[in-house]
Amino acid sequence: MQQRGRIKVVIVDSAFEDASVENMILKEINADVQFFHCKDEEEIVRIAKEANAIINNLLPMSKETISALDKLQLIVRCAVGYDNIDLKAATENKVVICNVPDYCTAEVADHTLGLILSLSRKIPWIDSYTKKGRADFSADWKNFAPIYRLNGKTAGIIGFGKIGREVAKRLKAFGLRILVYDPYLPQKIFENFGVAPVALEDLLKTSDIVSIHCPLTKDTYHLISKDKLGLMKKTAILVNVSRGPIVDEEALYEALKNNLIQSAALDVFEKEPLEKNSPFLKLKNVIITPHIAWYSEEAAIDSRKFASEEILRFFKGVKPKNIVNLEVLKYYPQLE
Repeated sequence: MQQRGRIKVVIVDSAFEDASVENMILKEINADVQFFHCKDEEEIVRIAKEANAIINNLLPMSKETISALDKLQLIVRCAVGYDNIDLKAATENKVVICNVPDYCTAEVADHTLGLILSLSRKIPWIDSYTKKGRADFSADWKNFAPIYRLNGKTAGIIGFGKIGREVAKRLKAFGLRILVYDPYLPQKIFENFGVAPVALEDLLKTSDIVSIHCPLTKDTYHLISKDKLGLMKKTAILVNVSRGPIVDEEALYEALKNNLIQSAALDVFEKEPLEKNSPFLKLKNVIITPHIAWYSEEAAIDSRKFASEEILRFFKGVKPKNIVNLEVLKYYPQLE
């Protein structure tokens, strides 16, 4: 992209302590990289008035904010999801939106597997009990019954993108049959991975493990509702490492409280951070992690590196790899 003057890149709400990785990548185009920990959108508007590109993390980028930044050409969400950005407004304002979908695939799949194993073997509860020093190693297994063998059980995966596929690979190694609900993929994908595509209702009725890996959209908001939870086996476990609002939390709380399903593991919530008085914290049949499934040292670096490389490509006149509002390209015919 031809650009008058020095390109200004503003990191608006970084989870990190400096811009060393971003500067290393963007020095190739002599970008002026500015680094902030903004607390709200008003602050973004104040500090990013001259920005040509923004690297965004958790803060919303609403229509009002995007419209106020008249020099903005590109926003890169330094994460997989991009539901915090108004894509329609971005396109109307000729702003390209990119995400970083590949930086933590293995980490999220590994975290999912760890949660599934912890739930199915009831490891956190056994660990806590044993550390109290009163465990009878000959008879206390009865306190944790029933625990079922994984081999031969059925896992249902909701959303069969990159992470869902990696989870399927891991679970197949444990001898599980894999059902998948993803109405947007061709039959060939399921055949290639040796999984069975089914309707959501059939997946929920049949699966011993239900693991959520779909994006948050208007179609997936509260996809797992009270009625859907009512279809699950009482011995089933539910894992959500995708987006909190995909699950109706009130309905899930009631299902767990009343033992309508066996247990759940949650890395994401409708409101984050989880409130200190959240009723989930009092439940004995739920594992909670603080939206950390993405994290490894390598993934932390890759998220920043891949985001910066999208900016580098754009301002060198090359089409970014991960544009999520492709219709905006009509405003940028010069991109190769």
